[in-house]
Amino acid sequence: MHNTTFDAPALSRRSLLKVGLLGTALLGTAGLTATLSGCSASTPKAGFAVIRETDLAFLQALIPVMLAGAVTPEQMPQAISGTIASLDYSLNHLSPEMLKLTVQLFDVLALPITRGPLTGVWGSWESASPADVQTFLERWQNSSISLLKMGHASLLQLVMMSWYSRAESWAHCGYPGPPTV
Repeated sequence: MHNTTFDAPALSRRSLLKVGLLGTALLGTAGLTATLSGCSASTPKAGFAVIRETDLAFLQALIPVMLAGAVTPEQMPQAISGTIASLDYSLNHLSPEMLKLTVQLFDVLALPITRGPLTGVWGSWESASPADVQTFLERWQNSSISLLKMGHASLLQLVMMSWYSRAESWAHCGYPGPPTV
C-alpha cells in the first residue's frame, strides 16, 4: 500500500514570529520611507482639494480600466478628468478618518516598495498597461487577504461613485437624471 498523505509544512511558533517580525519591518520601513520622502505628504496638486500628484498617476491608470465598456474610447479622456474631479470633491467631503484611510491606501499604491509586491506592478503607474491594472484588480479582488479585498472594494466604490454621479454617465445606463424641481 502506498502512503498518499502529504506532509504538512511545520509552522512553529518561532517561524510565525519571524514572519511577523519581517512583515512588521517591511511595513515600518515603507511607512518611514514614505514619510521621509514626502510621499505621504498631504499637499494636493494645484487645482485639487485632496488628490496629490502621486495619486493622479495611479488614478489615470485605474479609471480607464474600470470604465472600459461604459465609455467609448473617444470620450475616455473627458471621463477620466471628470471622474477625478468628482472623486476629489467626494474625498474632500469625507470624514477625517475615512480620508486618512483613503490617503493611506493611495500611499501604499504609490510607494514602489509596497506597490510592486502588493499589486504586481513593479514599474510606475504611467508605464502600466491596462492588462497590468486589470491583473492587479483581479489579484486584490480574489485575494485570501481580507485587507486587499477591502482595498479593491474601496477603489471600486470610489471610482464608480465618482463616475456615475456625473451627468454624462447617465445615458449609458438609461437613467434620465434627477427630476427637476
